[in-house]
Amino acid sequence: MSKTESIAGATLEVLTPQEVKEKFDRNEVVVIDVRTPAEFAFEHIKGAMLFPLSSFDASKLPGQSEKAIVFHCGSGVRSKRVAEACAAAGITQLAHMEGGFGAWKSAGLPYLATDPATGSTVSKP
Repeated sequence: MSKTESIAGATLEVLTPQEVKEKFDRNEVVVIDVRTPAEFAFEHIKGAMLFPLSSFDASKLPGQSEKAIVFHCGSGVRSKRVAEACAAAGITQLAHMEGGFGAWKSAGLPYLATDPATGSTVSKP
């Protein structure tokens, strides 16, 4: 079960990678990757959208009337910073993935990666 923390007057839902996958599979959430474009190109969650921390602007996020937004990064540090920026901008429905993409991979969950030998995209694990 997810846990929550309070940040800047908003509630941040902290989801495990398995919780994110289950919600994503049920189309209940949008997953936004805040890593760099290079990190995303090398490996990412299939269907996740890229909105790098370096150019992040909370006012450009889509509305959350249909699906909640879950942020993730490599380890959970950048996604929490993005959530804090969203809270400061008045967005109150926030979630991020605990442990980031590293935890997703450690949990054995599926993702896409670039094969360095061929440059093609392959499914992992």
